Amino acid sequence: MLPASARLRKSSEISAVMKSGTRFSAKLVVLHVAQSSSEHTKVAFAVGKNVGNSVVRHKVTRQLRHAITPLIGSFPAGSHVVIRALPEANQASFSQLSENLKFALSKLAKS
Repeated sequence: MLPASARLRKSSEISAVMKSGTRFSAKLVVLHVAQSSSEHTKVAFAVGKNVGNSVVRHKVTRQLRHAITPLIGSFPAGSHVVIRALPEANQASFSQLSENLKFALSKLAKS
């Protein structure tokens, strides 16, 4: 579980990150990253209906949350991050989602 200080909650903030943030894509996920004045890195998840029904969406969200928790320190301080799951994520295993997150994060590190 992500601590409360690491969660991006307001829909207006999430929309702003998705619109103005830099995108880093992988096969199963897209990271939207924007800098903020906050000192904490905050994360939100966007898992749409194109991924699957409610049960599948919640499963994918739980897997992504578990995979990103140890990686939060890898983001620049004060980052706002939205992790968007692509439709193929519904059939991916936890290890595949985790590897995709690490791949997208490596693209962030190179930029």
